[in-house]
Amino acid sequence: MRPPSPAPHPRDEFACRVGRPCFVVARAPGRVNLIGEHTDYNEGFVLPMALEQSTWVAAAPRDDGHIRVVATDLDDERTWSMQDWSAARYPAWTRYIAGVAELLHRRGARLDGADVLIRSEVPVGGGLSSSAALEVATALALGTIGDRVLGATELADLCRSAEHEFAQVPCGIMDQYVSVLAQAGCAFLLDCRTRTWEHIPLDLHGHTVLVVNSGVHHALAASEYALRQQQCRDAVAFFRQRDPRVRALRDVSADLVRQHAGDMDRVLAARARHVTTENERTLAAAAALRRGDLAEFGRLMSESHRSLRDDYQVSCPELDRLVEIVGAVPGVLGVRMTGGGFGGCVVAIARDDSIAAVEAAVHEKYDATGDGPAHVIQTRPGAGAAIEVSGV
Repeated sequence: MRPPSPAPHPRDEFACRVGRPCFVVARAPGRVNLIGEHTDYNEGFVLPMALEQSTWVAAAPRDDGHIRVVATDLDDERTWSMQDWSAARYPAWTRYIAGVAELLHRRGARLDGADVLIRSEVPVGGGLSSSAALEVATALALGTIGDRVLGATELADLCRSAEHEFAQVPCGIMDQYVSVLAQAGCAFLLDCRTRTWEHIPLDLHGHTVLVVNSGVHHALAASEYALRQQQCRDAVAFFRQRDPRVRALRDVSADLVRQHAGDMDRVLAARARHVTTENERTLAAAAALRRGDLAEFGRLMSESHRSLRDDYQVSCPELDRLVEIVGAVPGVLGVRMTGGGFGGCVVAIARDDSIAAVEAAVHEKYDATGDGPAHVIQTRPGAGAAIEVSGV
């Protein structure tokens, strides 16, 4: 059986599908959060890495005020006027392109329409930030066309604003920042309050990062995500009554939560316990990477999952089952759910010689029971977004 033919370069695919040469090709990676979940909107710490898998956007300018988008992975094509796009009239995926185009226009981009082709290697709905990858790649491509190239943090902030305003997803800053700023071979420690970051070398020492997509779709816009944010705000209000300097759960220690747990609403105490201990785990995990201690890093990953499952309650039976299956394979150092929760993916660090066993266990104990099919992705820390081709 012949192996599948490699996909054409997005530049060539654009010419074939659109019928004229593109002007720019941009690439932006998805991300997997290694540890530090639901801490970003609490002004805490996160430790993601960019994936080797990316979203590609090829584009060329138009002069008629219309945007035409060919979404190859969805086998869909849509055209709209930049003046009258609305969420009610177009599929949900168009909001990311329309939002980025509008925000670039507001910032002075000379953009009078575009032909756009999108191709993505990042699974949609798996908690791997496919939306941020699409936003960032689109912003790079359309910004180049409109002669409005943004600085790195300005680019990330624009894309986050598009997610808030057009997709109605109240995400933190992690996804867009790591997609823009990641370095190959490094994890990305981000302080979500100060918006400062550190690239920490991720020397895997004969190990690989495995991302296992459960096949269960999740939507961050769902009510549970917003509810967790409100519960965190309510917990902050409890602690602010005792110390007016508290403005986010970032300002509360895990010890303080333990001291006051009996005085708090039980659910709010659990939510605060997760966020505060997760911040501690994230900083400890970064320290473990700096000293090359992958075993300790893996232990912290597994501890994180238990907290997400029990205290934050954002896991689901399928994710818990995958964590149990993958974690039982010899050579797996740690495994946890990743992303917003209620579906999506788990992430693990495993010895290279255990990858086949992980794949077999997932197939035999997850897929075969009717939960799947799950998809195992092997990846390493990838590079941040870039213009791949310009002026062609």
